[in-house]
Amino acid sequence: MNLHLVTLHAMPSAQAVPLAAAFLKAYLDQSPALQGKVAVTTAEFFCGTPLEQLVASIKEQQPDIVGLPVYVWNREECCKLITMLRQQFPDLLLIAGGPEATADPARLLAEAPFDLLVVGEGELTAAELLERCLAGAPLQGLPGTAQLVNDELQVIPRAQIEDLAILPSPYLAGLLDRHIENGMVWQLSRGCPYACEFCYDGMGDRKVRRYPLDRMEQELAYLVERGASQIFALDSTFNTDKKRAKHLLRLIRETAPDVHFHFEVRHELLDKEQAQLFAQLTCSVQIGLQSADPAVAGGVGRAFNRDEFTAKVMLLNDSGATFGFDLIYGLPDDCFDKFREGLNFALSLYPNHLDIFPLAVLPGTKVAHKAAAIGMRHLPGPPYTLLESTTFPLADMARARQLGSASDIFYSRGKAVAWFNGVARGLKLKPVELLERFADWLQQRMGRMPDEAELDDQQIWQLQRQFLTALFDERKAQKLLAAALDCVDYHYAYGVALMAVPPIPPDDEALLKLDLLKMRLERASSLTLLPFHYEILDILDSGEPDLAWISKQLKQTGSWAAIYPAHGEVCTESLIRPYYRLLEELDGNRTAGVIAKQLRIPAADALEFLQFAMAEGMVTGE
Repeated sequence: MNLHLVTLHAMPSAQAVPLAAAFLKAYLDQSPALQGKVAVTTAEFFCGTPLEQLVASIKEQQPDIVGLPVYVWNREECCKLITMLRQQFPDLLLIAGGPEATADPARLLAEAPFDLLVVGEGELTAAELLERCLAGAPLQGLPGTAQLVNDELQVIPRAQIEDLAILPSPYLAGLLDRHIENGMVWQLSRGCPYACEFCYDGMGDRKVRRYPLDRMEQELAYLVERGASQIFALDSTFNTDKKRAKHLLRLIRETAPDVHFHFEVRHELLDKEQAQLFAQLTCSVQIGLQSADPAVAGGVGRAFNRDEFTAKVMLLNDSGATFGFDLIYGLPDDCFDKFREGLNFALSLYPNHLDIFPLAVLPGTKVAHKAAAIGMRHLPGPPYTLLESTTFPLADMARARQLGSASDIFYSRGKAVAWFNGVARGLKLKPVELLERFADWLQQRMGRMPDEAELDDQQIWQLQRQFLTALFDERKAQKLLAAALDCVDYHYAYGVALMAVPPIPPDDEALLKLDLLKMRLERASSLTLLPFHYEILDILDSGEPDLAWISKQLKQTGSWAAIYPAHGEVCTESLIRPYYRLLEELDGNRTAGVIAKQLRIPAADALEFLQFAMAEGMVTGE
């Protein structure tokens, strides 16, 4: 018997990992009752793949059973695929699992001819299903499933797996090896202790179950040894068990210092030691703020205290950890003014990025159950986006969406955290007012609000410069503009360097043997050269940008900087103009000595500088 598990990912990304299929296969492959009797195969595709191609691929596997994990992003295509499979292969057993099957079984069964749905965790249910199929036993009454019996929905729950240690590791089994270098989703636990009324996680019994620590250590070592570049920790409340969280953070610090991690944490459980540990890693920490209005938060089962939140976030700021917030607009009793004030509050806390999105009225959640009664109108199918409510009318939803897009472009993609609040103060604007001005300016300039994905980083940087130039002029604050642009320019270059891969420089002995002046050197692609109005090192030394102080205390002497990655950090060298020009002119066509002579740089000085530049990874050449 062949069970074929097909995963439809939303799009290519580091998080496009077939985790559900891998966990199922790992468990089923080691089930004594199934060994030698059942083959479990897997396949992955992306949404948008022609259905005919999917069907042809499935046919090649000659399966007896086809299973699909169904999510918000692939529900529609999964239903179309199942309908086509049923038409062409009427004897196939067609099943689905995942969040959509668990939360909305009645409608999912009505949308496509599934034989049954697996609700909740799938490992034990799938094993028993296969055992019944092998024995020719009926599937009706199988715990952990939803199916239509005489056109009536029958849902039979199965108790959650109490001890996750019974589940074999799909990582250690090698089932996800081909994804490791691109990025990995690392499941640390299952369940959530909180009861947020808008979230699928809040639908369970609010019991968190965790994998054994020794298994976590083995999995981490396995991923690091195979070149993992980034790891998304799949644990929506990573720090609910503080002792365990700190143990894992120390483990990561010791064994995976060069891997970028992504964590989700609860702000109220943060402490100083956690913040310091996060700061010692290459990682980003995401906090679900959702709403900064206590009444709105309380209305969906969340507690919020502004002073406590601020104090906890300041622990991250003080430690130097990188963090971001999630914000939702359109929650019950939310309105545009409350969302706007929440966004202003969030910006004032210096998050590295903000993820802002409208409420999704997910089926099966408490919010979905009361949506009609409280006047919420939303898309009936994925992604279930709220369209309007009695407190958040259609026009205000559009305004919030525009403000969210402005934040995506100007703040998050624009790497503005280091200078945003300083620029707002210099213009005597609230943080949210600065975003609103940008949204209006961009809307007028482009005739619409573009999606941030339409713009590359350099385009966003230029839009920031153009907008601020116009705004400082409008606000009659031109004397502060040079300082503002220097901050914007530097942090754009810093962001470029942070993401760049530096060249490997020659060792000291090899470097001394190179006749650099006779070589056709090139600037490294990881190097950014920029001129500044002020001495850029003085601005950096002054701390958080105070535009008024900079304009009064510093002189616009001009400076020329090289910004590049080296030694595991971003380096900034303020250069004298001739050396800056020398780097500018290195294009691989002329020898360095010819360029130095044209710039009237003595050969000995040019050689000494180029040796430094080569050692730092600023230039390359053969």
